[in-house]
Amino acid sequence: QVQLVESGGGLVQAGGSLRLSCAASGRTFSRYTMGWFRQAPGKEREFVAAIHWNGVNTYYADSVKGRFTISRDNAKNTVSLQMNSLKPEHTAVYYCAADRTFSTVVTGRTRDVDYWGKGTLVTVSS
Repeated sequence: QVQLVESGGGLVQAGGSLRLSCAASGRTFSRYTMGWFRQAPGKEREFVAAIHWNGVNTYYADSVKGRFTISRDNAKNTVSLQMNSLKPEHTAVYYCAADRTFSTVVTGRTRDVDYWGKGTLVTVSS
């Protein structure tokens, strides 16, 4: 069992930055692929970024490449998402996700993801 708690969301002006964090419980955290998804009002939840349990392999949605950076600290059971040059279209609830399979996360198979956090709201004003 893995429990995920996100933090770091808030209101930021366009062009600004935010750093989201996700704290995970469970002794097997280091064996899970961790990911970030987001859901804007009226839209489906979509994949944003993922990091393999090895901490080396990462994958990003095309829309955030070069702007967002995912990282993890297996010793602290945390995963972070550094978001730079934010735009109003990045406004959404951001969810932390954990799954035993890298492909499940990077292909955005939300129904198959093992664990979800409750989300943190990011609002980017123009």
